Amino acid sequence: MSSLVLTAHGSADPRSSANAHAIAGHLRRLLPDIAVQVAFCEQNSPNLTEVLPDAAPGSVVVPLLLASAYHARTDIPALIAESGADVIQADVLGDDPRLLQVTRERLTALGVSRFDGELGVLLTSVGSSHPAANARTAALAQTLADGTRWAGVQVAFATGQTPTLPEAVERLRARGARRLVIAPWFLAHGRITDRVAEFARGAGIPMAEPLGPHRLVAATVLDRYEDALAARGADFAA
Repeated sequence: MSSLVLTAHGSADPRSSANAHAIAGHLRRLLPDIAVQVAFCEQNSPNLTEVLPDAAPGSVVVPLLLASAYHARTDIPALIAESGADVIQADVLGDDPRLLQVTRERLTALGVSRFDGELGVLLTSVGSSHPAANARTAALAQTLADGTRWAGVQVAFATGQTPTLPEAVERLRARGARRLVIAPWFLAHGRITDRVAEFARGAGIPMAEPLGPHRLVAATVLDRYEDALAARGADFAA
């Protein structure tokens, strides 16, 4: 029987791997008859190349990633090829509406009101060397702002790309925002989110929690798994 191999990037920060295992716990409850395994591209064990040789043919590797950038396009396919396993790679979680719903819940838990016309939201993500990935993240700002009276939502990149957090703050101030809040577009706490939190403390800006092991994150992973199986079935039928 095919398994679901939830594959995260891997991090020296134990909170990241703990988050992946917590999401896998949700999935095991949703898929009691399917083997759900956790693997990593680097830094944590087991590595994807260690898991795949024992995976049944037709198993699905679901990247626990938000953006279709280097790790999804290059790193994971290379590890699959190295293993020689007959598996399917699913799509990344991407800009799924359920993940934006989680972000809204995190902001609500911080006391944010969608009717606050003086609020600016910094949707903060890791930057990518893949321009299309950054563009998709930037497009989330308008979607997150829909249905609110906020002064604006501005994407900020915590690494490598612009606008940086200070630049994004200036943009929101220029649009009339008198209060700011940071919404991290990250799956888990880690070293990068710690740097964002340090900036937030220094600037006196409240920061919401990342997406974390929310049930809607697990539901999105499940959809990617089922979509990959359906696509493979359609290929066989063609």
